[in-house]
Amino acid sequence: MTTHVRPEAVKDQNEPFRIDLAAAYRLIHRLGLDDSIYTHISVRLPGRHDRFLINPYGMRFEEVTASNLVTVDLDGNIIDDPLGLGINPAGFTIHSAVHAARPDVVCVLHTHTVAGVAVSCQKQGLLPLNQWSMQFTGCLAYHDYEGIALDLDERERLVADLGDKYTMILRNHGMLTCGRSVSEAFKLMHNLERSCRAQLAIQAAGAEVAPLSDAVARKTAGQYETAYTAIETNGVPDAEWAAFKRMLARTDPDFAN
Repeated sequence: MTTHVRPEAVKDQNEPFRIDLAAAYRLIHRLGLDDSIYTHISVRLPGRHDRFLINPYGMRFEEVTASNLVTVDLDGNIIDDPLGLGINPAGFTIHSAVHAARPDVVCVLHTHTVAGVAVSCQKQGLLPLNQWSMQFTGCLAYHDYEGIALDLDERERLVADLGDKYTMILRNHGMLTCGRSVSEAFKLMHNLERSCRAQLAIQAAGAEVAPLSDAVARKTAGQYETAYTAIETNGVPDAEWAAFKRMLARTDPDFAN
């Protein structure tokens, strides 16, 4: 990887993408879904299929701002690195794979949470037990664990398993969501995480579960997709994302710096 360090803050046409990405990092931290300095969220730059933004390696999520994000291309060359910290090679492997294969995807979000990892270790994976988890009926991919994601040849298998879906469970590893915007990837992860937590709580309780039909599960998934599409392609305002960003403006105003 080559590195170009530019210390001054970036103010350009990509600023809205930078601000939304920094917001997602802060929100993932605030919700307790981060894992020290590991896991990542990335955004493909508009008009550049071959470049994306990702966090500087070594910074915790609550330290990420719009101006300290790193720009990297699909070959791993660092185009812009305001802090000179570089990026995590394992993060590059996963995120470059998706950005290269899926031009419809703007944002990729990967987590290692206790609940997500626990469900990723279960043979049946995520179960359609409630409204949150039914959202993912027919929409969830799985990728088998191959070790820490340092081998670039895993990228081909990862994107083959992902296909055209926007959510994936990385078995024995964690979770991944994609979005046509940062907000979509974040909201999918928020609900996927809550689905995993609810599943573990239900299993721990040991009580008999109320049955749900496959038809109802698929109907629910379709209702969620209709709502997402209305926002992503039909211009309907994203009230939930706006509310999350208002919260950050009060509590973490430096995220947009």
